[in-house]
Amino acid sequence: MNEHLVAAIMGIVEGLTEFLPISSTGHLILVGELLGFTGDAAKVFDIFIQLGAILAVVAVYFRTFTELFSTPDQHGFSGYHGIVLLGITTLPALIIGKLSHTAIKEHLFSPTTVAVGLAVGAIWILVVERVLRGKPRRDLTALTWKVALGIGIFQCLALWPGMSRSASTILGAMMLGLDRTSATRYSFFAAVPIMTLAVAYDLLQNASLLTTDTIPWFLVGFVVSFLAALGAIKFFIHFVARHNLSAFAWYRLAIAALVLWWL
Repeated sequence: MNEHLVAAIMGIVEGLTEFLPISSTGHLILVGELLGFTGDAAKVFDIFIQLGAILAVVAVYFRTFTELFSTPDQHGFSGYHGIVLLGITTLPALIIGKLSHTAIKEHLFSPTTVAVGLAVGAIWILVVERVLRGKPRRDLTALTWKVALGIGIFQCLALWPGMSRSASTILGAMMLGLDRTSATRYSFFAAVPIMTLAVAYDLLQNASLLTTDTIPWFLVGFVVSFLAALGAIKFFIHFVARHNLSAFAWYRLAIAALVLWWL
């Protein structure tokens, strides 16, 4: 298959799944296996196109991000205080990810581990939605450094491919008292620093793979990922305002079962 077509397909997968609680990394691994798109260059490509998804969040919430740097509010997710909270949320995954980066790449990037992560995450979604149903929730004005740290610890679960960074942060935030919509919005915001740092680290480690041959189809994946993520973000924020996350849990279980059957 033409490498530019493969890049476009992978860009669509990344953009549509990065911010939904279904694991973009897991889907990229599975689709990459189906397309025969594997190897070192493929792994770096999967990281690189996350830049498109990150840019989509900044584009959709541009005003929110600019206000973080322009207002000195000292409560909840606003002004400089919001920047500090994002830093606190980012720190745990940054530390654990750095220590376990090589081991994760060597041992956890396989269809089997993805299926396990999808299934475990699905059960977690169903349990949280059932247990928290009807309980009072708070919005982002109630976000404290302790809650931000707790969300950051939950975010570490996403280092296992298939668990989903989005699912881990949303469910963690809900368990710590945020309402579903606020948890989803904060998950979007928290994605920007951790994903930017992860992408930068991976690209520095594998700069030799960015050549005149690979850059064109890397850029195709980047652009397609950005456009797909724009649509996914807008869809998801409207969805969670009206529905719970159970549908995504059943989808995850179906994909996990399909993968295990296929293997």
